[in-house]
Amino acid sequence: MKKSFPLRHFGETIISWYHRNKRDLPWRGTKDPYKIWLSEIILQQTRVEQGTAYYHRFTETYPDVLSLASAKEDAVLKLWQGLGYYSRARNLLFAAKQIKNDFGGKFPSAYEDIRSLKGVGDYTAAAIASFAFSLPHAVVDGNVYRFLSRYFGIKTPINSTAGKKEFAELAQQLLHDHPPGDFNQALMEFGAQQCKPSSPLCDSCPLQSSCYAYKNKAVAELPVKDKKIKIRKRYFHYLIIKEDKHFYIRRREEKDIWTGLHDFPLIESEAKLSESELLSSDDWKQTFQKTKAVLKNVSEEYKHVLSHQHIYARFFEVHVSKPIQKDLAASWKR
Repeated sequence: MKKSFPLRHFGETIISWYHRNKRDLPWRGTKDPYKIWLSEIILQQTRVEQGTAYYHRFTETYPDVLSLASAKEDAVLKLWQGLGYYSRARNLLFAAKQIKNDFGGKFPSAYEDIRSLKGVGDYTAAAIASFAFSLPHAVVDGNVYRFLSRYFGIKTPINSTAGKKEFAELAQQLLHDHPPGDFNQALMEFGAQQCKPSSPLCDSCPLQSSCYAYKNKAVAELPVKDKKIKIRKRYFHYLIIKEDKHFYIRRREEKDIWTGLHDFPLIESEAKLSESELLSSDDWKQTFQKTKAVLKNVSEEYKHVLSHQHIYARFFEVHVSKPIQKDLAASWKR
């Protein structure tokens, strides 16, 4: 079915749709690979509405790759604050230094060199290569998976090795001899705006008559995903320890989520602890062995969802009359 499909007509249709319906986004229309790279990294797990403000802040603070390469990690993390996935901010800084040291400060223009940058995968490398340098590399993101699976009736799970290979080959075939940047932007935008995850605009779709999912009433069933990975549940009991006009805060140094960022001292457990269970735990006793601790307030539980784990956090306000053990945290003024 894929080989017999008129490739040029498909591409011309979505490119024409794109020029009529594309959103006015600040990173569109530029050929600057640095700005395209920034936008792609910021938008990997972020909605366009939220990511736009971060894009502006980054390009204003670090207008080119060399200015970013000279930045301090803490400053970059501060600018990234609120986006989550802080390893991506560290990768940005690392890759900027790569460009400075390995490519003479000039953003690489070959796909293989772009792909070699820290934090840049196949999708991001293809996006930069096609948008900035018009290289014929097809992009496949979540929007593209959904659009192609529905249109062609592909039931191979999109999160499987076989699925990723099949969709990548199909997207590359569909690219044909169309302008790579326009085609890739059109494919992604069509998936984001027309063939949406829920309530897609099938009635106004220019490809409706040849869409497998529409003709077979299978829109809701596609794309197919393998069973979800097992989610790790973690229970964080944060200690807001107040001593006179000070409180305790620590820098996360372990190889775990949020490495290098600051948070309150915490007691982690495999299950939710009641107040009495927390106060009688060995961790609590070890933390406050040198001073009397008075529990003042306990917050409600907050659930924080990450891709592979769910964190259930509560905050315990504790007052102490003298310093706790020095190796637990650094004492900062409020």
